[in-house]
Amino acid sequence: MRNRLIAIAAITGAMAVPIAAQAQTTIGTGGGSTVVIGEHEGIAPDVRPAFREYIVRERVPNYTISERVTVGAVLPETGVTYYDVPQSFGVTPYRYTVVNGQTILVEPRSRRIVQVVD
Repeated sequence: MRNRLIAIAAITGAMAVPIAAQAQTTIGTGGGSTVVIGEHEGIAPDVRPAFREYIVRERVPNYTISERVTVGAVLPETGVTYYDVPQSFGVTPYRYTVVNGQTILVEPRSRRIVQVVD
């Protein structure tokens, strides 16, 4: 009986490790709201230079808007085209585009900026 309890405790502990190990980044938007992005969902820092080179090679058009490009801002409904992020730069549910000369990741349904790729 005691061995069974120890085995159950070990299995439960092993199942909890991946949940505790998930890394997240919290980004304040200045407007009182906060956006939480798991690291696996954005463009990782080590591949950002290659991603920027990819954007230049693909000649992604630059869209100009009057608002400032910040995390949490919502892009206009019309005039901006969104592109799929190639899997070689990480799997993400977001799309990318270039606005005011900055490459950004956008949540496609809400058009909310989730990452400015610097």
